[in-house]
Amino acid sequence: MRTLINDKKAAFDWHREDIKAALAKKGWSLRQLSLYHGYSNGSTLKNAFDRPWLKGERIIAEAIGEPPEKIWPERYAHRKSKKYANRG
Repeated sequence: MRTLINDKKAAFDWHREDIKAALAKKGWSLRQLSLYHGYSNGSTLKNAFDRPWLKGERIIAEAIGEPPEKIWPERYAHRKSKKYANRG
């Protein structure tokens, strides 16, 4: 029997439906948020679900009231490791 002793929780990016639900709880939809921030296409912020986009991630996170690093921990861990790898 294998026992895993690890106090750290695995950090996974939130599922897109969880993000949408969190936005809805705050009174927002992605379309409303996109238009509020001046994007003429109401689906612009959906891009943050499919690929890393710092500005979009920050807009969504601010609306939810959480830091973007909490919503997309895998992306931010990757960015951090990539940043430090480029210092060599």
